Amino acid sequence: MDSGRPAEAEAVRGTTGAWADGAGTHVVGRERELREVEHCLDDPGGPGLLFVHGERGVGRSTFAHAVAARLRARARPVVALACVRGDQDRPLLLALRVVSALREHRADAGKQGAAGRADPDAEVLPAVERGDRAAVADALLSALTQAAPVAVVVDDTQYADAASLGVLGAVAARRLAGVLLVLTSVWHGGGDAARRGPAVRWPAEAGAARAIPLPRLTRPQLADLVARRSQAVPEPALVERLLALSRGVPAAADALLTGWARRDAVRIADGHAFLAASAPVPVLPDDDRFLRALHELGEPCRTTAAALSVLWPLGRRAVALAAGSTGLSEREVGYGVRRLIAAGLLDELPGEEGGGPRGWVFRSPLMEHAVRERLGPLERGRLSAAAVEALWAARDGADAATRPEPPAVLLAEADAVTYLPDRIADAGVLLGRERAAAELTAAGEALHPDPGDRGMLRWFRAALHLIEEPAARELALLRCVKAAWIVGDHPAAGRAAETILRDPSDVVSAPDLQELAILQVVAATSVKDWPQLSRLGTAEWWGRLPLPPEAAMPARALALCMSDRWAEGLDLLSRTESVWRPHPHLRLIPELAQATGHLVHGRTEPLARALRTPPDPGIPPESLYSITAGYTLQLLGNADLCGAMGLLTDRGMPPEALPPTTHFLLLLLRGRWDDALALARGMVAKDQTFVAAPQHHLLTAGTATILLARGKPAGAARLIAGERGTHEGHVETFLDVAEAAVLRTMGQPDTADRVLRRGLREADARGYAYGTDELAAALATLRAAEGRAEEEAAACLWRLEELAGRTGSGRTRLLYLTASARAREPGSDAARELLHEAVDLARSRGQPFETARTLAAAAAGAGSTELLHEAYELYGETGSLLSRFHTRAALREAGLAVPGRKQATAENEQLLATLITEGLTNRQIATVLRLSEDAVANRLSRLFARSGLRSRTEVVSAMLTGNPLTAKG
Repeated sequence: MDSGRPAEAEAVRGTTGAWADGAGTHVVGRERELREVEHCLDDPGGPGLLFVHGERGVGRSTFAHAVAARLRARARPVVALACVRGDQDRPLLLALRVVSALREHRADAGKQGAAGRADPDAEVLPAVERGDRAAVADALLSALTQAAPVAVVVDDTQYADAASLGVLGAVAARRLAGVLLVLTSVWHGGGDAARRGPAVRWPAEAGAARAIPLPRLTRPQLADLVARRSQAVPEPALVERLLALSRGVPAAADALLTGWARRDAVRIADGHAFLAASAPVPVLPDDDRFLRALHELGEPCRTTAAALSVLWPLGRRAVALAAGSTGLSEREVGYGVRRLIAAGLLDELPGEEGGGPRGWVFRSPLMEHAVRERLGPLERGRLSAAAVEALWAARDGADAATRPEPPAVLLAEADAVTYLPDRIADAGVLLGRERAAAELTAAGEALHPDPGDRGMLRWFRAALHLIEEPAARELALLRCVKAAWIVGDHPAAGRAAETILRDPSDVVSAPDLQELAILQVVAATSVKDWPQLSRLGTAEWWGRLPLPPEAAMPARALALCMSDRWAEGLDLLSRTESVWRPHPHLRLIPELAQATGHLVHGRTEPLARALRTPPDPGIPPESLYSITAGYTLQLLGNADLCGAMGLLTDRGMPPEALPPTTHFLLLLLRGRWDDALALARGMVAKDQTFVAAPQHHLLTAGTATILLARGKPAGAARLIAGERGTHEGHVETFLDVAEAAVLRTMGQPDTADRVLRRGLREADARGYAYGTDELAAALATLRAAEGRAEEEAAACLWRLEELAGRTGSGRTRLLYLTASARAREPGSDAARELLHEAVDLARSRGQPFETARTLAAAAAGAGSTELLHEAYELYGETGSLLSRFHTRAALREAGLAVPGRKQATAENEQLLATLITEGLTNRQIATVLRLSEDAVANRLSRLFARSGLRSRTEVVSAMLTGNPLTAKG
C-alpha cells in the first residue's frame, strides 16, 4: 500500500513482522505462561485477546516470539507488528497498520476479498484521517474475517494510540472465529496507576481479554538460564550474584552474563560455571534499554538518578542531600523521583501507615551501578562526602541541634557494613583526613580476612592515600600488602612488599620484615615467575636490601626450595641456623622449610620433631594459623590424614579454616569427594590453585583421581596435560602417577609404563624420595598385571620396602603390601598374609577410597570375596561410578548379589552418559568398562529408549546443563 505520502507509508508499515523471524523461541522460565497460552488456544470458548504484560526487560518481546512460534506450529498464520515511541500521538495509526498488514498477508496467501466489496484499505485511510472509529473498526473487522484463521501479535503497545486500542478492544469483544489478538505492553505493576507506567487501556466491553503477566525469574530459572548459555552447571555463588544484581529481570541477567563473558569472568571447570574471583560488575552501555529509558526522561530525572545512585541508602534524607549537592531544588528532586518511579526505574519503600515513604531503591541494582559508574570522580566524591557528613553528624549528635528532621540513618535495604567506608573512600580528601583514614582502617580490620573481597583492600588503600605522616604511611602500606595477599592479588602484594623492603623504617618489626621478604618469594612462586624466583635465590638480590639476616636468609633459602633446589636450600638453612634459630617467632618459617626439605629427601624425623615441639605461647594468632596450616599441608601431602586431624585438634583449628588447597587435600583423603571437587572446580575457575612445592601438583593429581574414578578419563587427561610444565624445572611425580592411571584405564599400559619409569628417573636425578612410593607401587602393579619378568617388579618392590622402613610412612607401607601381594600368586599364603595386613592398615588410616581399593585388591588376591561388598559401599561414599561399576562386575563374577538393583541401573546409565559426554567412542567406552563393543552399543540403545533422548548430542546437552537424562517435552 502506498498513500502517496512516503512518511505516512513508512509509519503504516512500521516494524511489521521484522522481529518475528529473529532469535530462537525457547524462553527460559516461561513454561507456565506458555502452557496458559496453549490452554487458551485449545479452548473453543477461549478469549479472543491475550494481553501479555510485565516490567521493562522482563522478556515480553521474547515471549511474543515464542507465542508466534507456537501458533505457527499449529498451522495458524501470524501477522506480527511492533509499536514505537511516538505512535501514541497519531490516532488510529495502529489500527491502520493492522488492516494494512492483514491485506499484505492475504495477498501473500493468495486470498481475495469478498466479491463486489470495495477495497477496505481505500476506505480505511480516509476514515483514519477523519478520526471515524466506527468505520475503522468495521474495516478491521472485515480484514480479520477475510484473513481468518489468523493471529495478530502486536509488541510494545504501551506506545500505541488510545483510539486504536479502543478499536482493537471492541473487535476482540466480538470473539471472531479463528482470530486471536496477542498484545504486549510494559506494565511495572504495584502501587497506584501513576506508578505503573503506560499500560494498555481497554474499554469496558473488551472484558474477554486474558491477561498474562510475566513475573521476574526465580533462582532456579536463572540457574537454567546460565546453564543454557554456558552449557555448564552454574555454581550457586554465580546464580546468587546474578539474582542479587538482576533481581530476576531477564534483560538485566542477560546483560550481566554478556558483560562477564566478554571479560572472561565466567569460567568453566569440569562442566561447572563459576564467576571469577573479584569479577567486576559490568557497566551497561549507553544504548541499553534501561539507560535509554532514563535518558528519555531528560532533566531533572537524570541528575536525580545520578545523585540517588550514591545517596538512596539514606532514605528520605536523600532528597535534601541530593538537592544540596547538585544545585537542584528539593522540589525538582522530588519531581524527578516521581518520574523515575512512574518509568519503573525506582521503587518506593512504604513507611509506616500515614507516614509517607521510607525512601526509594533502584528497581535494578545493575541500573544503579551503571548510573553511579558514569559519575565523574569529583561528582561522586561530592555526593559521597555529603552522605558521610550526614552520617557522622547523626553519630555525633550534631544533627539534632541544627535540623528539624530525624538524624540520617541507613535503610535496612542498604549494606550497613560497606556503605559508609565505601563513601569515605570515594570522598577522600573532601573529608577530614585523620578521621577518614582512621574509620577506613577500622572498617578494613573489622572485615578481615574478607574472603569475598567486599572492600578491605580498597579501604586500606584509600586510607593510605589520606595518611601523610611517614611512619603511619609505612604501617598503612604494610596493611595493604597483607590485605592484597589475603584477597588473592599476589602481584600487587609483592610489589608493595618490595617498596617497604627497599627502605624499611624502625616502625616495621623484624618479624614483619621476614614476613614481607617471604611474601616476595611466595608471590613470585604463585604467579610462576621462575626467573624472578631464581633471582630471589641469590645472595646478590638480597644484598641490595637493608634487611637483617634473620629476615633475608630464610627468604632466600625458601626461594631455593620453591625452585626445587632443596639441597641448596637445606644447606643455606643449616649454615645460617644460628641466625634464625634463637628467635621464637622468626624460626617458624625456616623450621617448616627445613622439615619439608628433609621430607623431600625421605627423612621424616625433622618433621616429627617439629610437630612434637609445642608452639611458643607468645606467637601471634595469625602466625600460629599460618604455621599450623603449613604443617597440615605436609602431613596431608604425605597422605597422613590421622596426623593432620590430630594436629588440627591440638591447635584448635577447624578444618574449614584451612587454606583452600590444603582443605581440598583433607576432603580428598576423607572421601568427601563432592565437596572436594566443588572446591577444586572453584579454585581452577578462579585461578586460585597455587600450592607451594613439593605439593605443587597434588591439587591437579587429586582432582584427576576423582574424575577418573567417576568415569571422566578424558577430563582427567586434559587437566593433567594443562598442568604439565607449569612449574619450570620441578619434578612432576604426582602428575606421572595420575597420568599412568588414566593411560591404564584407556588400555595403554605400555605408555603408562614409560611415564612411570620416566618419573622415577627424574626423581632419582634430583635426589627426590617424596612421592616416589606412588610411582614405584604403580609400576610394580602394572608390571605384575602385564606378566612382566619378576626382576622388573622386584626392583620396584625393593624400593618400596626400603622407603617404608626409612620413612615409617603408613602410605608407603600400605603401597608395599598391596603391590607385593599382586606380584605373588593370587590366593597363595604369602599373598593372603600381605593383604590381611594391608586391610588392617588401610582401615586404621580412615581413608575411604584408599580402603576400598585395598579391599578390592584383597578380594582378588586373597580370595576374600566377602570384602567386595564393603569396597562397593565405600566407593559409593565417594561417588566413584567407574570403580563401583567394576566392583559390581567382580561381585557378579564371584556369584554374589549386587545390592540395590534400581540404583545400580541408574548408576550404569549415568556412567555411560558421562563417558559419552567425555567424547569417547564406543570402542574407548568398551575399553574403560572392560566390555565388548556390542555390549556398549546395546547399553546405549537402552539408554536412548528409556530416556527419550535421541542422540549423543542430546545426552551431552542434558549432562552439561545438569538436567535429568530425559527428553524435553
